[in-house]
Amino acid sequence: MLHPALIAESTPELLSRPIVWVVIVVAYLLGAVPFGLILARWVRGVDLRTIGSGNIGATNAVRAMGRRWGFVVFAFDFLKGCLPALFVPHVGTFGAHDAEFLQVLVGTAAVLGHCYPIYLGFKGGKGVATGCGAIVAIDPRVFVVGGVVWLLTRLATGYAGLASILMGCAFPVAAWFLGWPERRALVFGAALLMLLIVVRHRGNIQRMLQGTEPNARQKKEAAGRHG
Repeated sequence: MLHPALIAESTPELLSRPIVWVVIVVAYLLGAVPFGLILARWVRGVDLRTIGSGNIGATNAVRAMGRRWGFVVFAFDFLKGCLPALFVPHVGTFGAHDAEFLQVLVGTAAVLGHCYPIYLGFKGGKGVATGCGAIVAIDPRVFVVGGVVWLLTRLATGYAGLASILMGCAFPVAAWFLGWPERRALVFGAALLMLLIVVRHRGNIQRMLQGTEPNARQKKEAAGRHG
């Protein structure tokens, strides 16, 4: 394993390579592609930004197009983060740490692209699916921990937004226990992802505090009573 001091020394050299900045920009531009918006217009002829929460991600896509198309949107957004992070170690010769550091940079760029897409005036989604894709590419174990937290929270509360927030919080904790200090890049990248998820879900947080956030479990119970 690489000593933290050597990690710090290798970072400036990595960032001095033009190919690194090329792949970061490409990852951002790919992450910025609004697949939810594109599919909603193609499948239903609607602008996803005018429906439900106005978000361009999978959750709002379910409202506009149904669960099946919502899964398709999630898959595309997931791949925006996963594929660049999987591919980037093969664009040059990198040490083990440099490759992971570059994966973190590329994954972060893809998530920022989804949240702040240049094609839509920097008004995008919440970054959950794209962030999950990047995490899976770098260390699937971190994703598994976060996925368990998401599932338990969703089942216990019915709030998809809260489940996503707590999953985001679980990512840096899992990364810390699985690799600190040798994998500091992954820990810091997961922490940044957590921050983005929380910031992008601030509307959900406000609605939960006000008691107006949609709750899937309550909807199901109400449907059962009236069924």
